[in-house]
Amino acid sequence: MKKLVVILALFATPLAAQAAPEGQVSQARMKADVERMVAFGTRHTLSSQTDPERGIGAAVDWGANRFRAVGRDCRGCLTVVLPEKMVQGDRIPAPVRLRNAIAIQRGTERPNEVVIIQAHIDSRVSDPLDFTKDAPGANDDASGSALVLEAARILSRRKYPVTIVYALLSGEEQGLFGGRLLAEYAAAQGWQVKAVLNNDIVGNSCGSDGKCEPDVVRVFSEGPRFDLTQELRAAQRRNGGENDSPSRNLSRFVAGLDDAAFQVRPIWRTDRMGRGGDQIPFLESGYPAIRFSVGIENYNHQHQDLRTESGIEYGDTIDKMDFAYLARVTALNIRTADRLARAPMPPAPTMKGAVSTDTVLEWLPVPGAASYAVWQRRTDEADWPASPVATSAATGVKLESVRGDDWIFGVSACTSDGVCSPVASAVPAGQFAPVAVPK
Repeated sequence: MKKLVVILALFATPLAAQAAPEGQVSQARMKADVERMVAFGTRHTLSSQTDPERGIGAAVDWGANRFRAVGRDCRGCLTVVLPEKMVQGDRIPAPVRLRNAIAIQRGTERPNEVVIIQAHIDSRVSDPLDFTKDAPGANDDASGSALVLEAARILSRRKYPVTIVYALLSGEEQGLFGGRLLAEYAAAQGWQVKAVLNNDIVGNSCGSDGKCEPDVVRVFSEGPRFDLTQELRAAQRRNGGENDSPSRNLSRFVAGLDDAAFQVRPIWRTDRMGRGGDQIPFLESGYPAIRFSVGIENYNHQHQDLRTESGIEYGDTIDKMDFAYLARVTALNIRTADRLARAPMPPAPTMKGAVSTDTVLEWLPVPGAASYAVWQRRTDEADWPASPVATSAATGVKLESVRGDDWIFGVSACTSDGVCSPVASAVPAGQFAPVAVPK
């Protein structure tokens, strides 16, 4: 009963009163970073790799140097790497060099357990193959890149039991190549990816129709997970789980960290209709991944040549951004990554309750976990309740007189000081690990 009281107290405590990372998000610093990225003229993936002042090569080098500077400030806590490969595709007519700038803050206890904060640094204009025109890409996606750099600056001041990876990706506008390269790198390193926080278009608060939403950020998450086998799809159709992918539960976790002043609007789609982002290659590899994006988009200021037509300005320029809004999205990312990096991995629970008046939940021990919280919601409810229904120091519970037919169950793993992981649902393929070998 004592452990239950601890867990219930955690979820009853206002989030603002709980421990937060040191330091404040700096709007001025992020604005300076966006200005510097815009100054490269274009960051198109097909632009110059060697010009020191213009093009994608200079931008990636600059991003890596910014990570190195943060690493010096934290006395070598960051390892900076630049994975690369030659790529070609529908929007890359001839093979081109693709590079990502990545900073790795290794965990002190479970370094193979990884949280990724990422954004794409490349930009484009109206024609996705035009790499000569100026493509400032202020909001899409210098805003996300500045967020990643600011998160690295603040989170690197603390030590965490698990690894945090900060990534600036190339090739997103040409076909999600940078996200795919990082997903491949993660698999090659043997990382146990707990969460991917992709930030893409996170720096404006008003749409092209004049509507403004300065107090909302959207978080996109997939429903049925991409890497389901046919057997698991059949099991979900029979037993449920369509709304309980690890990414969906990750989005619920983030929504639980918002506040009255700045709210998460969960969008239960992988991405916006007909569009995509660098979270998708991770989903394809079975890793939990979500996308942060503005509450309302301004389509006049993304993927556009710089011009004025009929009195309307087009182009992704810095004067159309809202840095106070960007700072709020950045703070939410930092709060999310801080909590994820202190929590254990979510368990992989299984459920037994067929033809029974009781339900039994079981899971394997999770490194770093001192106790486990058990969650229960109706099958037609969207979110987990405010408090768990039980806790256990063991790796299983029996819920007496609870008929499993009527409920969805989940389990989160908690540290001795009450920091809990996202909930993993006890449904087919509810675990946060890939269900098939990553590609």
